[in-house]
Amino acid sequence: QLQLVESGGGLVQPGGSLTLSCTASGSTLDYWSIGWFRQAPGKEREGVSCISRSEGLTYYADSVKGRFTISRDNAKNTVSLRMNSLKPEDTAVYYCAAAPVTGIPLIGQYDSWGQGTQVTVSS
Repeated sequence: QLQLVESGGGLVQPGGSLTLSCTASGSTLDYWSIGWFRQAPGKEREGVSCISRSEGLTYYADSVKGRFTISRDNAKNTVSLRMNSLKPEDTAVYYCAAAPVTGIPLIGQYDSWGQGTQVTVSS
């Protein structure tokens, strides 16, 4: 039974940086591909980035390419999302989720979700 906990959110000025962490327990992280999603008030949840469980494939939404970097440390059961050059439109609750598949998961393949962490980008 996999449990995920997000951390690292907070308030940052436009152009600033934050690193989010997704820490897993109850299962070995290397079994799971991990995705990051976000949801802003009044908007639908959207995919941000993901990293595959074994081959190191990554995906980034067009809106964050060149600014966000996803990485994993299986020994520490942690996936990180480094967010640079943050914009007000990045403000949202960020969630991590896990899928027991190889490669980049489809949305319906995510089995476990964290509780979310708030990211606010404002001057």
